[in-house]
Amino acid sequence: MIGFFKKHIEFLTEHAVDPDKRRYAVEGEAPRHYIDIDHYAHEGQDPFELVPQKWNDAIAKFSEDTLQAYGIVPWHVSVTMRWLEEAFRQGDTYRILRTASDLGHYVGDAHVPLHTTENYNGQMTNQKGIHGFWESRVPELFAEDYDYLVGKADYKEDALAFIWTEVRKSHLAVDSVLSFEKTLTETTSSDKKYGVESRGTATIQTYSYEFSKEYSDMLDNMIERRMRQSIISLGSLWYTAWLNAGQPDLDVLGNALPSEEQLKEEKDLDNKFNGGEIKGREHPH
Repeated sequence: MIGFFKKHIEFLTEHAVDPDKRRYAVEGEAPRHYIDIDHYAHEGQDPFELVPQKWNDAIAKFSEDTLQAYGIVPWHVSVTMRWLEEAFRQGDTYRILRTASDLGHYVGDAHVPLHTTENYNGQMTNQKGIHGFWESRVPELFAEDYDYLVGKADYKEDALAFIWTEVRKSHLAVDSVLSFEKTLTETTSSDKKYGVESRGTATIQTYSYEFSKEYSDMLDNMIERRMRQSIISLGSLWYTAWLNAGQPDLDVLGNALPSEEQLKEEKDLDNKFNGGEIKGREHPH
């Protein structure tokens, strides 16, 4: 598998952002990126004990409208896994790579603590902006020093249960993500918390290097650890889908050439995105 995916690394890189492009253009896409699991529990309750892992059981308990309203990322990871299995069975290189890329996006989202809470951007605790701070600013500054060698992928007998375990791990980190930033903010003056940087022709205010470094240190490199886990998780799910599909020979597959219909779909989406029809929203999930 490593030879196949390495060969198409540029394709995977280019299409890794496709789910975000679709988020504002395709109805029903947005909830696939998160789950506000704490919505389902009152204080002292464990939401993971209350929300069934199986989709039909969760619908029976809460209704599909409710699930869609508060996010479906673990279930959609499972669905995308099945799509990837089918693409492997069909030997459709383009569909394999597009689906594998999509799966990577959703798996990555599931490993971000702030993708598992209603307080996704600190808006409930006067910490607005923390979402981008955690998943963009800190990695932007320090990701070059992260260790990305994570070992071999494992077959996952129950992929749905596996991704739910990772969502739980993400959610257990939410308190630290929020409380450490709040503590650091309380002891840091505004001129030390923020700095000014040039981005192209624009000058923007952003979190300072020093504030970002201290926050990363307080988290004990949590962001690197969640990123590393997302890598091995994705590799394991790719591997599992391939095995479930009967281990097709990937060396005999052709190039990733889309059909005319697939090419049109891709072009339409890019036109909407680049033409400004796809607007960003306050919700950063």
